[in-house]
Amino acid sequence: MYKIKQIPEDFFVRENPVYSLDEEGGYSYFILKKKNISTIDAVSILAEKLFIPLKKIGYAGNKDKAAVTEQIVSVKGIEATDIGRINVPFRLEYIGKGAIPISLGDLQENYFRIVVRNLKMSRIKIPSLEKIPNYFGAQRFSEKNIEVGKAILTRNFGKAVELIDQREVKEYLELHAGDFIGAIRVLPLKLRKMYIHAYQSWIWNLTVDVYLKTKPLKNEKIPIAGFGTELEDDKVGVIIKQILKKEKVGLRDFVLKQFPELSSEGSSRDLFMTVRDFKVIKIEEDELNKGKFKAMVSFSLNPGSYATVLIKEVFKDY
Repeated sequence: MYKIKQIPEDFFVRENPVYSLDEEGGYSYFILKKKNISTIDAVSILAEKLFIPLKKIGYAGNKDKAAVTEQIVSVKGIEATDIGRINVPFRLEYIGKGAIPISLGDLQENYFRIVVRNLKMSRIKIPSLEKIPNYFGAQRFSEKNIEVGKAILTRNFGKAVELIDQREVKEYLELHAGDFIGAIRVLPLKLRKMYIHAYQSWIWNLTVDVYLKTKPLKNEKIPIAGFGTELEDDKVGVIIKQILKKEKVGLRDFVLKQFPELSSEGSSRDLFMTVRDFKVIKIEEDELNKGKFKAMVSFSLNPGSYATVLIKEVFKDY
């Protein structure tokens, strides 16, 4: 079985973001270069060191922890000289100023360079990359994100709090026993949204699992369920309705009066991923796995597509 991420250097990803510079702007842009730390943890440390609220730091996407990554972050009201005075376990390279923050989705594509290890042979045949299912990857879900998301959507806030392993939540409840809504609110907005998105993504993956059995011939948009989703009586619509019925979740459940900021209208996602410039750079002996080989590959994917999903499809038989 192939292996990835045996060492952080095996997995490199660089964002190609959308932004424009404006030296009169109130936001400073930096390239965040990190290794062995998640994006959320990195920006949380940065906010703490700068003595600013986390909401003043913007970024376009969550990058892997077990990897070497480069991405753009914006920081409101902070100068490059302020960054130079702090000690953090990652690098920040100043780009310039801008008038708007970097936000989730402000990406053109992600470039990947990955070493795939523990291969049985020194030659590989690359399959057609035109119909690789655009699944959400495992890192989208973490250990309990799906369960937390469903608990919030079904208004079981006590269960959600039980599942959330965050120090701030526990400390809040010690002072405000039984205030589960308040306890959830102490979490950063991006983290709270991540729980809802994880559940939506899981529903999407289940939908595609079933839909692919009907052998669709072309790429198309598959709904991500939300309160604004209009489900037709076609194959995809029927599948989603059946899954939500089994889950005992309705589309209107995505309107959260207790957390209006977490209400999700829904959207759509390509059934198949778009893979650009896939290259096998080299194949050689694997120094970490005796008698096996390793392949270094590079490629670019649209925002929201997962390299781990593509690698699994290409190397599943090696």
